[in-house]
Amino acid sequence: MEERIIKFIAALRTAGVRISLAESADAFNAVDHLGIHDRENFRISLCSTLVKDSSHLPIFEELFPLFFDFPQSMPQMDLSDEMSPEEAHMMADALHRFKEQLREMLDRLIRGDPLSQEELDRLGQLIGLTEVNDMRYREWLVQRMEKALRFREVQQAVQELMELLAEMGMNQERIEQLRKMLRNNQQALADQLRNYAGMRIAANMSKTPPGNNLEYIFNRPLQTLSENDLEMLRKEVRRLAAALRTRIALRQKRAKNGKLDAKATIRANIKHGSVPFDLKHKNNTLKPKIVVICDVSTSMRPCSELMLSLLYAIQDQISRTFSFAFIDHLEYISPDFHVKEARDAVNYILQKMPPGHYNTDLGTSLQNFTENYLYTVDNRSTFIVVGDGRNNYNDPRRDLFFTISRRANRTIWLNPEPPSLWGTGDSDMLNYAGYCDSIFQVGTLAQLTAAVDVLLTS
Repeated sequence: MEERIIKFIAALRTAGVRISLAESADAFNAVDHLGIHDRENFRISLCSTLVKDSSHLPIFEELFPLFFDFPQSMPQMDLSDEMSPEEAHMMADALHRFKEQLREMLDRLIRGDPLSQEELDRLGQLIGLTEVNDMRYREWLVQRMEKALRFREVQQAVQELMELLAEMGMNQERIEQLRKMLRNNQQALADQLRNYAGMRIAANMSKTPPGNNLEYIFNRPLQTLSENDLEMLRKEVRRLAAALRTRIALRQKRAKNGKLDAKATIRANIKHGSVPFDLKHKNNTLKPKIVVICDVSTSMRPCSELMLSLLYAIQDQISRTFSFAFIDHLEYISPDFHVKEARDAVNYILQKMPPGHYNTDLGTSLQNFTENYLYTVDNRSTFIVVGDGRNNYNDPRRDLFFTISRRANRTIWLNPEPPSLWGTGDSDMLNYAGYCDSIFQVGTLAQLTAAVDVLLTS
């Protein structure tokens, strides 16, 4: 129990609660006097000694059950025990009409099987949960796990399953009972994901090294960073941009010695009696022209902001940059970056877009681009998309992306998600991948910097 209390205190500190060594000692003394058998007394003893500011009470109340309450197994019902042999036969026949992955998920809901610890750990690894130490991202990570498990498609499949059972002659009242049971079992799975995400984030918080470890933050997923972490990275971007600018300029200088320019060599050596002492070569490099479209929805905002900051910090190595931002429609933002810092420009763009719940719609944004800005792309352009390829089940407009990529010299996609998540849930990444010359995973600032370095010097 002492080790668990120590981890709890470390997690509170990571969440911003200031706790001194003396206050930690007071907490252990209080627990020694009141004991741990009465949960409420135990909670009060820790709260009264560790929390000094009422604004930190919600943090304490959120973390306490994650460290000291034993997780309850989600109540789930095995529908196969509830069905008659005839109903079971109908269900088996109906399930065979679905694709394998959906069939497996429907079968899990029918049996009421929770996810195993191994499955949860694998899912957490897939979405980057192992690196998150901020409880504010809990619900967002739960949504990502639900997308990976195709929750929305499963809900639609349940509706189709009920319609198939009705066509086979099952009683409507019985169908409604089965629908309710399946819905309850899916909610139990969602609760299990939420509990797992909370416990994993709490464990990560207890392991976070004290102080501001820049190298640690540099390699953490951008979506999991706190505002303080992002502020550190914004300052670091300036230093990285200076290093990138120097490295790119040096490579371009070395690359200028292309093929021998015979005419220039003859002209330069007339004074030597046409003896070629001074060789001239053709200039082998041209500064790239960049056209970049950035997804600035909530999940993509840190990545897009840092990408734009890098690009505009190395403008002397780029002939021209056309920048666009989108959520559910496209905005031309290059003029804003001429008079504002990248962070202020992104904030301004978000303010210009209608308030409320955003639905990312890359298809509509590509249509806006094709209708109004297609002239910015030519055979010297590097066309870059910064986004996760998630389109909220809207039309991806693959035809328009193909048209744009054909006009460009190169088409590059920067995506923070690993390839294993492409095509899951509302991801349309596989629809676009075939038209890209290169795709880079840019989940961290280290990966983003490496990608910019490669695309500007290749």
